[in-house]
Amino acid sequence: MVKIRRAFTLISTLLLCACAGGADTDISGAPLPDVDPATLQAFAKGQFGGKRVASRQTPSALGSYARGCVAGAEQLAETGPTWQAMRLSRNRNWGHPELVDFVQTLSRKAAAQPGWNGLYVGDMSQPRGGPMLTGHRSHQIGLDVDVWMLPARNLTLSAAERENISSISTRRSSGAYVNSNWTRQHHEIIKAAAQDKRTARIFVFPGAKVQMCKDEKGDRAWLRKVRPWWGHHYHFHVRLSCPPGTRGCVNQDAPPAGDGCADAQQWVNNILNPPPPDPNAPKPKPRRELRVADLPQQCAGVLASQ
Repeated sequence: MVKIRRAFTLISTLLLCACAGGADTDISGAPLPDVDPATLQAFAKGQFGGKRVASRQTPSALGSYARGCVAGAEQLAETGPTWQAMRLSRNRNWGHPELVDFVQTLSRKAAAQPGWNGLYVGDMSQPRGGPMLTGHRSHQIGLDVDVWMLPARNLTLSAAERENISSISTRRSSGAYVNSNWTRQHHEIIKAAAQDKRTARIFVFPGAKVQMCKDEKGDRAWLRKVRPWWGHHYHFHVRLSCPPGTRGCVNQDAPPAGDGCADAQQWVNNILNPPPPDPNAPKPKPRRELRVADLPQQCAGVLASQ
């Protein structure tokens, strides 16, 4: 509990710089809109962010979720029978083939829910993964996807409409509770995602996790994978495990044993009654921009591949 309270204090400070609205709140190095192209190319995000297509290599997730790349990525079709990829201008509808299959599978399950015809799919990865020019710290190895909370009723949106439409927030009281936009369908879609054996974690705001803990009357094992985290009220974030047999892919440690409901409730308690600042909490340090040399050695080859 002490660790949670200290983490709350530290992360609250960090989030003063996080983007508001529908943007993901994964903390990232600051965007560099005024840096000249030559300087930007010195950073990994400048090089990976400039690639428009995947490498012609055997599909492989390389490195860790926040320090890696993806070889031979597959592009999720912009529109499918039960999904639409959003914000197409970002060119982030790429991932390891396992992620693409996961998204398609989950979208079919979502389409079975009342009021949903499928999913609006947010950011996956760049064509070759790696650090992004803006936004996420993770999403680097083609195994992360953001799924919008907005029910996907219209699957004929144009590219322009997908740039301008917004998702909906499902939180109130700074994430301590769900609001009236939250439905049982959200619960069931997140549950379906968690019950997929490929899923390692799902990030969602604390109030949603607590609500799901209250509402679930059946098997609760899947709740272990649903983890409370800042933001994540316009979308939920699914992270897959490294595909079996993949070399060079680094899994995150497994979530703690149990359903995690008590931990989520403590997050909520800390939102409603913030702990006093911890005088021993370390001050946040500016995040150093990653260079290609900071990534697994294979990532240089992913960049160089035709």
